[in-house]
Amino acid sequence: MNWKKVKIGVLVLFGLLLIIPSLLYLNAIDWSKKHSTRVAALPLYTNSVVDGEYRLKANDLEFLVRVAGMQNTGPAMVLLHGFPESSLMWQPLLDKAATEGYRVLAFDQRGYSPNARPKKVSDYQIDYLVKDILAVADEVGFDTFHLVGHDWGSAVGWKTVMDFPERIHTWTAMAIPHIGVFFTSVLNHREQKKRSSYMKKLQTPFLPEFLFHLNQKKTADGLRGRWTDAQIAECMAIQREYGATTAALNWYRAMDLDGVSTNQAFEKNIQRPTLYIWGTKDPLIAPEIIPLQEQYIKAPYQELSLETGHSLLQTEEEEVTKAILNHIGKY
Repeated sequence: MNWKKVKIGVLVLFGLLLIIPSLLYLNAIDWSKKHSTRVAALPLYTNSVVDGEYRLKANDLEFLVRVAGMQNTGPAMVLLHGFPESSLMWQPLLDKAATEGYRVLAFDQRGYSPNARPKKVSDYQIDYLVKDILAVADEVGFDTFHLVGHDWGSAVGWKTVMDFPERIHTWTAMAIPHIGVFFTSVLNHREQKKRSSYMKKLQTPFLPEFLFHLNQKKTADGLRGRWTDAQIAECMAIQREYGATTAALNWYRAMDLDGVSTNQAFEKNIQRPTLYIWGTKDPLIAPEIIPLQEQYIKAPYQELSLETGHSLLQTEEEEVTKAILNHIGKY
């Protein structure tokens, strides 16, 4: 046997195994940045805007914002999307709330807006995400507001209500329960630890975004039936751009999951009327941990469970929208 030829063959095969996926990865990235180009063409937000999409400068960043009813005289609402969504998920609630007199804003958060993607992982720590919310609210003149969040937006929302209750009228959390309960359970509750095992994987450098770009079709197909075609298209357009997926994943990478059980900053009480909406078929949340959050809520508390999964608004739009508007309408 010619061992020299065998070694050359092995090296060639090994090289192909590296080169082919790398070429597929590079080819899957939208280097033309179509989404960024579209956002850059949007007008800047002013106090006289009509319903629609705008660019808004806040906290030394620039965010894509969607607004509705800004010329109304009713209370204000801020809506926070999760991973890997965008503010487009809130369009049904934006429209409905505006018709009832509310001033409503949803925005593509840090990492999702093209001009709000800091490079350092530490720039995605939860306190910075909270500051973005307040800065955006300040820029549009929302001194106080009703706050609604889903998934990661829910996690950041809990922290906002803990630290700045004076800014919040009511709080609606969707899917993720009180973060003191949730993050501690991720470490110590057997079932929740199992369901949240993906979080550690997403903290791995580079590999998650590499796999996303190699499996874009699989990702999009997995969202069909739960998200609208428009929501899927926008999510994929954002994440196809180089650096966007890394920025979104940095929310996970900036979180010290091993240290949360001793972080008292996550265990503060909630002093604002709270609605918690969750799906009984949500694969990410262990139902057993949900009652544990009541010890932290020192205000009127209401819970709504729906026979659905994680994508609550997309799958139960009418019931979720009605519940949120009924909740905030009481206060």
